Amino acid sequence: MRERAFVVMMYTVLVIFALVCFLPFWLVIINSFATETSIQTQGYQFFPRGFSLSAYEYLFSGKQLFSSYKVTLFVTTVGTLLAVLITATYAYTLSHPRVKYRNILSFLTYFTMLFGAGLVGFYMLIANWLGLKDSIWALILPYLLNPFYAFILVSFFRTLPFEMNEAATVDGANDLVIFFRIIWPISTPIIATVSLFYALSYWNDWWLSLLFVDNYKLHPLQMMIRQLMSNLNAKAYVAGSGTNYNIVVPTFGMQLAIVCVTIGPILFVYPFIQKYFVKGITIGAIKG
Repeated sequence: MRERAFVVMMYTVLVIFALVCFLPFWLVIINSFATETSIQTQGYQFFPRGFSLSAYEYLFSGKQLFSSYKVTLFVTTVGTLLAVLITATYAYTLSHPRVKYRNILSFLTYFTMLFGAGLVGFYMLIANWLGLKDSIWALILPYLLNPFYAFILVSFFRTLPFEMNEAATVDGANDLVIFFRIIWPISTPIIATVSLFYALSYWNDWWLSLLFVDNYKLHPLQMMIRQLMSNLNAKAYVAGSGTNYNIVVPTFGMQLAIVCVTIGPILFVYPFIQKYFVKGITIGAIKG
């Protein structure tokens, strides 16, 4: 009887917690279809009285949304692939017991987690020395190697038996073959987890575009959202100079609508890698 009561209580708590997490999403989605007058007069409601598609119609009437979507998709896809490849190979080097200077490299990597060059040095490196001002690569290169994710991979690679490397070496395999043919396939859960972290970082980033990109055609989605929220006159940004300025812009509804449009891909991708994500974050929790 007590066990059944405990199960009922746990399910009740989980349902309440799920509802609390779902309510903000519901507010954003349902109010994106509300009329601008309803939002201005009654605020955000769980069930708005007025219904309108004006926010989505106005949002898709211009070219900026599609341009920002292309930039974000390119940055997220290319950035995630390169970042995972570089981070995984670097972490494998740090975890390899026969690399001579791995301790020095580990210290330098850990040092960057504690101390940084500051905003001025960072800007000079990307904009002046590398010449990436107003370049899409300025949105990719700074995040290619995250020390924290590298150490996560190092911890996992050190749990793998080194006898596999020795056996492959005896069979004539070099380090690249060992890594991509043996280590990489058995590291799928942790690599998928790190890939998700990198993808979320690239998808949600607006800081790099604020620093290095002045050309609005290279603005990613998150920067577009920031511009919309900080600029009450959103006509010129979304629809261009050909807009009829006598039209009332659904400012609040459009902000919610673009949030719904931007979070869609991440919500659809997550279920496909959830099993790897759950397994990846629990690696090392049980030993033996």
